[in-house]
Formats: sequence, C-alpha cells, structure tokens
Amino acid sequence: MPASRADSPKVAYLDSDAALTRALEGISHAKELAIDTEGASFHRFIDRIYLIQLSTRDTHMIVDPLPIAAPAGLGRLLEDPTVQVVFHDADYDLRLLHQDYGWHITNIFDTRIAAQLLGLTAFGLAALLERFFEVKLDKKHQRADWSMRPLTQGMLDYAAQDTIHLLGLRDLLRRDLEKKGRWAWAQEEFQRLEGTRWQPEEPNTAFLRMKGARDLTRRELALLRELVAWRDAVALQIDRSTFRVIGNEVLLEIAHTAPSTPEALGAIKGMPRGILERAGRDVLAAVQRGLDVPEAQLPKFPRSARWDRDPDFDTKVGALKSVRDDAAKRLELDPGVLCSREKMEAVARLLPETVDALTELPDLRRWQIAELGEGFVQALTQFRKKRGAVPTATPTDAVPVVGAAADESPYRE
Repeated sequence: MPASRADSPKVAYLDSDAALTRALEGISHAKELAIDTEGASFHRFIDRIYLIQLSTRDTHMIVDPLPIAAPAGLGRLLEDPTVQVVFHDADYDLRLLHQDYGWHITNIFDTRIAAQLLGLTAFGLAALLERFFEVKLDKKHQRADWSMRPLTQGMLDYAAQDTIHLLGLRDLLRRDLEKKGRWAWAQEEFQRLEGTRWQPEEPNTAFLRMKGARDLTRRELALLRELVAWRDAVALQIDRSTFRVIGNEVLLEIAHTAPSTPEALGAIKGMPRGILERAGRDVLAAVQRGLDVPEAQLPKFPRSARWDRDPDFDTKVGALKSVRDDAAKRLELDPGVLCSREKMEAVARLLPETVDALTELPDLRRWQIAELGEGFVQALTQFRKKRGAVPTATPTDAVPVVGAAADESPYRE
C-alpha cells in the first residue's frame, strides 16, 4: 500500500495467508508491538474484527482478516509474555480478539490509561497524536464501515495512523509516568487488563438495559421484550445494527401505546415507512404476544443488592469525596480517575479502622490506597466512634450489566 504523503512510512496491506506468514516471520523477534482493530458495530449486528493494524519500530502493516485463516502466528506473538503489546483503549480490542480468536494477551501497555494517569484531559488518540507528534487525523472516517470491501485508500491511510506512532507515544508516556512516580500505577492498571475477556450477553435481558425501560409498567415491559426480540432477529438476518432497523425510542413508544392496527402503528413518530410496509404485521404480532403474557409471568427488573439503612451514609461518602477531591487537585488528576464514587461507597460501607483494611476491597487499587488510604481512614473516624453504627446503605436500584467485566474501568468512555 503506497504512503499517503512523502514523509509517511510504507504500510503493507496483507490479505492472503502467504503474505501474512512472510510478514510475521519478519517481525518474529520483535519485543514491542503496537496493535489496533476495527470492528463495525455501528453498521453490523454481528460484531467482529474487520481489520487489524500492526506496527513494530520499523514495520507497519494492515491485515485484512476476512479472506485469510485465523492468524495463529500473530496469536503466538501477542500471547508471548516477553512481547509488550501496545494499545490505545485496549478494552474493546481485547474483547474482540478474545471473541474471534480466543487470544489471552498479557504484557499490555494502554496509552489511553497512561495519559489519564498523567492527568491529561484530552486523552483520545487523535488528541495525543496532535499533542506529541503534531499529526492531525482526518475525522471523516471515524464512523467508517470497515466491513465494506474494497476499502478506500483514505480509509487505509486513516487506519494505519492508529498504530504508526503508538510505540513512540508509549515511550513518551512511560517517560512521563516515571518522572511523576506513577509507573507503578500504570503497571497495576495494565495487569488488570490481562483478564479482559469477551462475555456473551444473557439471552433475553437486553431490553431491561434500554434507556427508558424503567419508565414502563410490567405489561409494557412484556411488550418491549417481544419487540426487542423481533428486532434482534431481523438485525441478525440482515446483519445490520439494531438502530438501523428501528430505533429504541420507537420501540418504547410502541410498547407504551400497544397499537393494534397498521394505522395506529404508522402514526407513531419515527416509525420507519419501510418497516411498516414490509414487517408491520410482524411488529403487531409482537405487541400481541406481549399482551398475551399471563400476569404472573410479566417481566420485572432483578432486585438489586440491599443494604441496611445507614442515615450517615451520604455524609460518609461526602467526607471521602472531600479527601479524594483534595488529593485530585494535589496530583492534578481527574477526580473520577483517582477514585470513582462506587469505590468510595464501598469504603463507606467497610468503615475501615486501618489503611491495611482497605485491601479487603478488591476493586480498590494499591496505588489508590497509597494516595488516599490514610485520608479515608481519618475522614471516617467520627463515624466509627458512634455506638451501633452500621456501615451500610441502601443503594439505588440498578440493573446488573450482564456480561460486563466485574470491575468496570474508569478509563472507558
């Protein structure tokens, strides 16, 4: 693939098993490898890898995985613990690589996490490339359909930029982390990423996580469940993103109004004309199935974990927040990166008497305990002195995110 500018490095476009095998042999001794993947979840129902970008210090390539077999050689390289694999915002890539190929990648460096731990407020790849290398990415391909073939030269040029500078960016960010004494922070975060896996959703639960679903009655939830199942089946058949079939807002309105005729269905704002003409009867049949659900079998939201009521709970969290916010100013960090509210709530329930007691909380990092532990323990002193204090609270109801990682990273958008 030709370089797009005279000063741009050459990038190999690999779309055959033989070409990929030769290229991997050429980088088999590399100890650092930058990688990025492109999916098409904005366009397709089935999320998979449609492009893989790879860079070493002096070699850059784009792999088209569609016409070739599973690249076992690449998997061996990525899973080699002596090879550092550099991502920007690794979570999604790690999940796709695990889903498509079963790879478990270790020795990770994530430039997004590194940037946030340095206190950078603009930590997207485009912002970092412009900041450190004066490279400006063309944003017109941000929503590109990477499943299309052939890919345009502009799309390939755009994709290549995702890894060409990534190893150099890693060097600069690691240097700054070491200068600030935060390299150990980053190492702890990177080690946590090693457990990232693709987890399939529990069947027939997606409708409960739809924004606005909690405003529906249980009967309306039954309709929504049938409507979402119908839409997912259509989206799967044509391999198109669900919102491109019919939007969530329209489904919610159908569930709320329960139309029984094509005319009533067509009167709903945003109802796609094509769906009305081709599948209007199917939509109305889904509505009827929801209406036919027996009262005792109507869906409901799972009960969230319950905690004994603690009248001082919000005050405790507020005291911890003050400690966190002061530390964030001192460290020049975003408060949410330093410590999320969920973690502070866990500390409030634990009501620790010592800093060492904070290690009982699996989601609290060692570096967070080092920076905040003493302040947290001191802030809760007055509450420990209260006779009969119960370090628990009643959290807001929430639907568990089925299939998500148990530890939701604060570094994800």
